[in-house]
Amino acid sequence: MVRLENLTKAYRTRGRLKYIVDRVSLDLPSNRSLALLGRNGAGKSTLLRIISGNLKPDSGTVTIDGTISWPVGYAGSFHGAMTGAQNTRFVARVYGVDTDELTDFVQDFSELGDHFHMPIRTYSSGMKARLAFAVSVGIPFQTYIIDEVTSVGDAAFRQKSSAVMRERLKQSGAIVVSHNMRMVRDLCDCAAVLENGNLRFFDDVRDAIDVHEGNMKANDYGE
Repeated sequence: MVRLENLTKAYRTRGRLKYIVDRVSLDLPSNRSLALLGRNGAGKSTLLRIISGNLKPDSGTVTIDGTISWPVGYAGSFHGAMTGAQNTRFVARVYGVDTDELTDFVQDFSELGDHFHMPIRTYSSGMKARLAFAVSVGIPFQTYIIDEVTSVGDAAFRQKSSAVMRERLKQSGAIVVSHNMRMVRDLCDCAAVLENGNLRFFDDVRDAIDVHEGNMKANDYGE
């Protein structure tokens, strides 16, 4: 379970405060796949960073029961001078998982070939994304943070990524951000809608999609 208590985060834009979350208190259920829905710019990715511990809120707390991943596919923490294999082994040691097992999984899944043993600074953005996704799903977490990750790579890699993510979610929960409502319906069974600093939970993902799409239409008409 992820518990948000009086959580507030705001940025100043054009002389005004824009609230990502405004004194939000909500329990997000464990062992379920929750979609985080909201308009572009609503702050979904920012909220994911707060939940995963990569960004501090202005006030309030996030309490996590169990292990939670960093955003799946995030490559920002890789060391450019180290090889893909070295970065993988470093992550394995940090998270206390079997080094050889994770390295073998990542090397096979990422399909980087000899590049796996070359410095990350020589990688293309696509190669970094494949490595980052493989490292993320190679570690068993109780809750995965997923931010449009299945858009990584070509069609075959995206299909493989979706398949392994579904397999992980048989045993784990997730918080998912995606603009693809088909993916949301496929992966998620509950949802929360972020709108103007408020976060509203829905036990049925279909109800949340209806509210989200209503918000999108209202925004289109300037309401």
